[in-house]
Amino acid sequence: MAAATKAHVRTLDRLAGRQRGLATHRQLQAAGLARSTIRRRCEPGGPWQRVLPRVTLIQTGAPDAYQRMLAAVLYAAEPASDPLSGTTAVVTGEAALSLYRVWGTGSGTVDVLLDEARKMRDVAYVRIRRTRRPPPTLLFEGVPCVRRPRAAADFVARETCPDRVRAVLANAVQAGRCDPRDLIAELRAGHALRGAPVRAAAEELLAGVRSIEEGRARDVLRAGGVPDALWNPTLLTKDGIFLAVPDAYWPHEGVALEVDSEEFHLAATAYRATLRRRLKLETHGIEVVTVAPALVRDHPDEVVAAVLAKLRLGAGRREPIAVLVRA
Repeated sequence: MAAATKAHVRTLDRLAGRQRGLATHRQLQAAGLARSTIRRRCEPGGPWQRVLPRVTLIQTGAPDAYQRMLAAVLYAAEPASDPLSGTTAVVTGEAALSLYRVWGTGSGTVDVLLDEARKMRDVAYVRIRRTRRPPPTLLFEGVPCVRRPRAAADFVARETCPDRVRAVLANAVQAGRCDPRDLIAELRAGHALRGAPVRAAAEELLAGVRSIEEGRARDVLRAGGVPDALWNPTLLTKDGIFLAVPDAYWPHEGVALEVDSEEFHLAATAYRATLRRRLKLETHGIEVVTVAPALVRDHPDEVVAAVLAKLRLGAGRREPIAVLVRA
């Protein structure tokens, strides 16, 4: 670096700042560094390291998750392009979902989407995916990636575990930033709906189910002959004031089902919030059945019996429940 001019140093600093401390060898040479200098600085014990072919991390220490994803893009992007533009290489699938903090994602492998005409090969943790449908992209946390619906669709197109398909799609929607209709349109465009697990998960999303625990509860109730419920409706008082969003609700009988995870309720504040929500519902005349996922799994008949009993009581009401329902 001693032979480099101050202008070259400033160029290198701007490059590292823009790309999370990463650079391609082409970019380093354009900044004035000779190949021998790059090679020497990437030797064991040197200040830099080569994380992927032709991609250098200009720091010591292991790359973080964001740097690993961006390095994958730098490896796969057209050499003459701006890699941050997302026009020639972009992160998709599970890696993109983990970037969006969708719970249950993050395998360490990074899927990079390219135009089908590009010739690249998988290397290390990078998997090359080709497409005939170039997607809209965005720069999120400094990493070019597809939008949430496309990331989820690309994930389920290759995922073989039905439970993971169900959980990840539900979690993508539950995060509140992925509309079910947009997601299903993307699944259809990518022909992912041909698979039975994906079709089943899509049907659940349209019904309002927002977690794998709710989906399993819905399966148990249907198998037990329980009438269909509204899933995750918004309940308002007769004056339009927000009341609650129960997991399932039978409006004619005034019965709500809550599938409460034990893990979630380890926190005292979360437990108190759940009790308060139940009190509010019962204050307005709504009968509440509360179950844990383990009860749904291990004692489904008891869950069905409890819901049916509440529904029979609700059917005998003289006065309708005074709440408004927004499905």
